[in-house]
Amino acid sequence: MASSSFDIDAPRWDQSTFMGRLKHFFNITDWRTVSLPDSRLDEAKALVEQSRSGFVPPGTTEEQLHYAKKLYDSAFHPDTGDRMNLIGRMSFQVPGGMAITGFMLQFYRTVPAVVFWQWVNQSFNALVNYTNRNAASPITPKQIGVAYFTATSTALATAVGLNLYTKKAPPLVARWVPFVAVASANCVNIPMMRQQEILNGISVTDENGNKLGNSTRAAVKGITQVVVSRITMAAPGMIILPIIMQRMEKYKFMQRITFLHGPIQVMLVGAFLVFMVPAACSLFPQRCSMAVSKLEPELRDSIVSQYGDAVQRVYFNKGL
Repeated sequence: MASSSFDIDAPRWDQSTFMGRLKHFFNITDWRTVSLPDSRLDEAKALVEQSRSGFVPPGTTEEQLHYAKKLYDSAFHPDTGDRMNLIGRMSFQVPGGMAITGFMLQFYRTVPAVVFWQWVNQSFNALVNYTNRNAASPITPKQIGVAYFTATSTALATAVGLNLYTKKAPPLVARWVPFVAVASANCVNIPMMRQQEILNGISVTDENGNKLGNSTRAAVKGITQVVVSRITMAAPGMIILPIIMQRMEKYKFMQRITFLHGPIQVMLVGAFLVFMVPAACSLFPQRCSMAVSKLEPELRDSIVSQYGDAVQRVYFNKGL
């Protein structure tokens, strides 16, 4: 092993700016990484851990270290260091999301189709939300089940209700029903799946990573930002694409290939998600912060009594 002074955890791009975060998330949400075997990911993790200890294999280049960190960030949970399940990773959002969203937009006319695809989507979302939670706040199987049932019920009730309500509405309005259902369910699914954080708070630290306590207000702020990000992620594809398809379907060549409308929408949703997944993840810093003055009184008083004015802000992982 050769000694190394390379700081592998130092941000490669400025995380205080949107463009810096966008480059970071373009890097770690790269959908091509989902095809890599676990053995390759474990090699990357080993190299990252070796670099953290100050020693790397002789001949290791800086670019190899950057790529290992990319794979590590894309596949391993930031709190636990455990390998995340494949479907729950943000790098799977493009292939997984494009297929499910494309078919939700295609099969929106009948109630059975709406029920099936909304159920598939909420099952996918529940797994993503659980995988990307703040792992310092454990959740029980019962709570997972309640969260899944509640979010799925919300999505189905919204989708089926609006589907019936828009029978006489312009066709384009009916095409937007899946987005309204997805947005509504996200407002339920994410907070429910991460309810332990809201009930018990999440760990907050000072700028140097020293734990200061648990805050429910920090949890609410982080989860709210995640909800906004997820809705933003879905919005362009689910709002703009129906307009495109509505116009394209008027052409005769499109009327002759109705069997390809589903695959076409899947591919177009994929084109949107390639950009929107990293863009939505970049809306807010991953390492979220909050002024000490905005914390709950007990925690605020505790921090002030121990550190005085030395600590002005607290930091926490908001999750994805």
